[in-house]
Amino acid sequence: MFYIAIKMLIGDRGKYIGIILGISFAALIMTQQPGIFLGLMERTYSFISDISLPDIWVMDPDVQYIDDTKPLTSTELERVGSIDGVEWAKPLFKGQIQVRLGNGHIQNCNVIGLDDATLIGGPGKMLEGKLEDLYQDNSVIANLEGALDKLARTLPDGSKIPLKVGDVLELNDNYSVVVGIAETSRTFQSMPILYTTYSRATAFAPPQRNVLSFILVKAKKNEDPHILANRIVEKTKLAAYTKKDFEDKTLDYYMKYTGIPINFGTSVLLGFLVGAAIAGQTFYSFTLENLRYFGVLKAMGIQSSTLLLMIILQAMIVGVIGYGLGALGTSIFAFLSRNSILAFKFSWQLMILSILGVAFICTLAALLSIRKVFKLETAIVFKG
Repeated sequence: MFYIAIKMLIGDRGKYIGIILGISFAALIMTQQPGIFLGLMERTYSFISDISLPDIWVMDPDVQYIDDTKPLTSTELERVGSIDGVEWAKPLFKGQIQVRLGNGHIQNCNVIGLDDATLIGGPGKMLEGKLEDLYQDNSVIANLEGALDKLARTLPDGSKIPLKVGDVLELNDNYSVVVGIAETSRTFQSMPILYTTYSRATAFAPPQRNVLSFILVKAKKNEDPHILANRIVEKTKLAAYTKKDFEDKTLDYYMKYTGIPINFGTSVLLGFLVGAAIAGQTFYSFTLENLRYFGVLKAMGIQSSTLLLMIILQAMIVGVIGYGLGALGTSIFAFLSRNSILAFKFSWQLMILSILGVAFICTLAALLSIRKVFKLETAIVFKG
């Protein structure tokens, strides 16, 4: 019986391919669009993830996400550092500064000021130069994406010469020399990142009374970071978050105050509905055209439960093949998007959700067909 079910399924090549294409399209949309969404959301807090040494980030209580910097007074650094359980507390400057390139063009950049003594908060992977080169006069380190694109020198023919070690940049009327190129995670804003020392960064920035963006805190050994964060809040009335909590806070802001989740959710829903409509309608039409054969089987004494298993088998076959093609398309997309400006994250949770979505589509298509077969009268076999 199962062999007959397979022969019936592949007998009409047009409908067989149509069902698979419908499921493949739904599987592709249900994996590709959420993958882009997850990759984009991951970039919102990628700067936090790149700084691995601190356990706790301390900031103004009104800060909502990583780019919403509200400077603290310099005295807060000493207050935080004196709290029980704190191994060290280091300053971090984060701000946007206009940079004039060698060709005269102006580019906004994220300038990161690292603790002068330890350079804590710096990039983890240097491609050229060393992090300690920041101790040289007027030195900065650029991230790779910025050096290749927005900080590159554009020639009249449109080609670009990447920023390299030894090039000179002008930050807010202050000349700096590039001493290194670092590899960093892409951020949501995709602006170039320049690293320098804290004192130099605050000198580059426009004059203001307070310049301390964040305080990076390392908990002592065997000290629970969450308990220490609560202690810092009680002692200083500032906001203190563990690394994971600050990542979640940043992510929550973009989920709540931007239209990104709605836009991607709509795309996924439309892909699901279109795929379900194509697969369901085609599978139902396929069943109607084969009612005579199901009637013959009923007339021969085949039980309805066996017919049910035949239809389920047909739905499973097109579901597995359709999902496989959709997942293959997503995998190719993920491979091609590597090291590109396009954000994409293909997680196992996403695969499980897409499998459940395809299973629902196949189940819906099978139920429509099963209902028709169960109501089938064997007399249809003898109708002309």
